[in-house]
Amino acid sequence: MPILSNVLLEKRGEVLTLLATDIEIQITSSSTEVTGDGDGAVTVGARKLQEILRSLPEASEVSLVLDDRRLQVRAGRSRFSLQTLPADDFPCLALAEGEVKRFSVPQKAFRSLLAQTQYAMATQDVRYYLNGLLLLVDGSELRAVATDGHRLAYASMPLEDVPEALRAEGSARQELILPRKTVIELNRLLADSDEALEIEMLPNQIRFQFGHISLISKLIDGRFPDYERVIPASLRNVVSVSRTLLLQSMVRAAILTNEKFRGVRLMLGEGSLKIMAANAEQEEALEEIEVDYDGEALDVGFNVAYLLDVLNNRAEESIEWGFNDANSSALLTVPGNERFRYVVMPMRI
Repeated sequence: MPILSNVLLEKRGEVLTLLATDIEIQITSSSTEVTGDGDGAVTVGARKLQEILRSLPEASEVSLVLDDRRLQVRAGRSRFSLQTLPADDFPCLALAEGEVKRFSVPQKAFRSLLAQTQYAMATQDVRYYLNGLLLLVDGSELRAVATDGHRLAYASMPLEDVPEALRAEGSARQELILPRKTVIELNRLLADSDEALEIEMLPNQIRFQFGHISLISKLIDGRFPDYERVIPASLRNVVSVSRTLLLQSMVRAAILTNEKFRGVRLMLGEGSLKIMAANAEQEEALEEIEVDYDGEALDVGFNVAYLLDVLNNRAEESIEWGFNDANSSALLTVPGNERFRYVVMPMRI
């Protein structure tokens, strides 16, 4: 549908509304810094309009004039004439009918929740429900979970402004799966501030409202894996490592990993953690980190990309690595933070 590459411009009084959609997700933004006569609506090529506006001097005042199916964009001595399509032909997403459940969270906190988990989403998995992020409201807690079948990221945050129907003891947990595209757009659009983000859960849809922006998204219809069974309930050994030191060592070792294989060996012994990598050219890398550890020895392989993802998305000074044996999932946590878990499966090397 060619019109989906357009943006809908609608002027009503002193408010200009812009709307774009791809049928799965719809974003609306409005501005009240508008003057001029007449109301109306039209659609125009979004990319061209954006590039024109971006290339104009920052202080420019822009005027938009609809003249015989052409949109005239004027600023200073610049003039552009763009083709349009009728606003009536634009396929807007209609809000689903049925029960609506609302709650509010700070934008900064929700953005952090997404950032802690989104990197673990699958990209083009045939198990379509993995190509998204599980959002779960359980009483007065909001949880986010993402997995691609090889690793899993879990994060939670407390909810304060929760309706009694959601907070009541014994009420059913509310689960929904956000599409990958929706998660990425939210992470890009949300502000790093304590301003409110209003969330409305509807049948097969969700709406986010913040500032002058409204985002409506369809949901992925499927059953997300039981993440609670994936997170190890008990661990025989735990070692604390400097996150920065481990990250830098991993980055260097990853240089000599096989491009397709991406495997590294972690050898943990008394007072020492060794990281080894090799490739088909028989080149090898060895990194060694001093650690405070006197438990049983371990020799295990991991996909280095999965480890780099979690290390790059944390800011704490140290990471705790918990394990049972070389054939079991490893659990990475942050000391003093019970609201974050990262599970990664070992691999044969």
